Parts: sequence; C-alpha cells; structure tokens
Amino acid sequence: MIALACDHAGFELKQDIIAYFEKLGIECKDFGTYSADRCDYPIYAIPAARAVASGECEKGVFICGTGVGMSIVSNKIAGVRAALCRDIFTAEMTRKHNDANVLALGARVTENALALDIVKTFFSTDFEGGQHTIRVNMLNELDSAR
Repeated sequence: MIALACDHAGFELKQDIIAYFEKLGIECKDFGTYSADRCDYPIYAIPAARAVASGECEKGVFICGTGVGMSIVSNKIAGVRAALCRDIFTAEMTRKHNDANVLALGARVTENALALDIVKTFFSTDFEGGQHTIRVNMLNELDSAR
C-alpha cells in the first residue's frame, strides 16, 4: 500500500497520482488533504510518514508547493528516507542508492506530466544493495539513536 499526503498546493497532482495507481491496481491510503483549501502540510505528512515507518504502507508520495516542507517533516520520522525529486534521474538514483521510501514532489515547480514520470521511475526502480546497504544501515543507526 502506498501512503499519499499533500497540502492544498499538491491536491490536484495527488488526484492524478491516485488515478495512476488505481489504473495499475495499486492500493493507496490517502492521508489528505482532501481539497484545495489552504492547510498546513505537517498535519498530513506526519501520519503518512508514520504509516511508512511502521510498515503499514510500503512507500509514500507526499506533495506540497515545492516538496521541501514535505521532505523536511517526513525525514523527522525515524525509519523514513524521503527524497525530494524534480527529475527522473534523481528518482532513479534515490531508489537505487538510498532505498528512499518516500517521494516528495513540488506541485508548483514540477509539471504534472513530469511528476507522473518521476512517480513511475521511483516505483519501478529497486534498491541495488551492495555498497549502498552499508550507507542505508548508517542512516538506520541514526534512527535508532533518536
């Protein structure tokens, strides 16, 4: 299951991403927001990030205006490795090398078509393991120290 969260700026893009996952038969849990009315992104990112960290959701896609706020708040939750991606290459490499489990997107800085291509890449790319496992384990140790 994929966790989805957005603020008002990301609402429209989130709807497109939901439609994409539905087309593939991938189940999503929508943590909100549920309209384009102004709201505060941490209200939605925190429970969604906790769902990823706990394993309730395998991965997540969190969207705000720039993606920065969603990535910052998500990375405050132990067990989350959120990556703000604005291009396909970064989405691919963050999965291969960082085993990122949350994709942060900026709806005001990334066109919807590109954002959907980033989502496709993020979710179709596997973690390479190998030397990268050592680094991910270092991140996990930081989480344990919290």
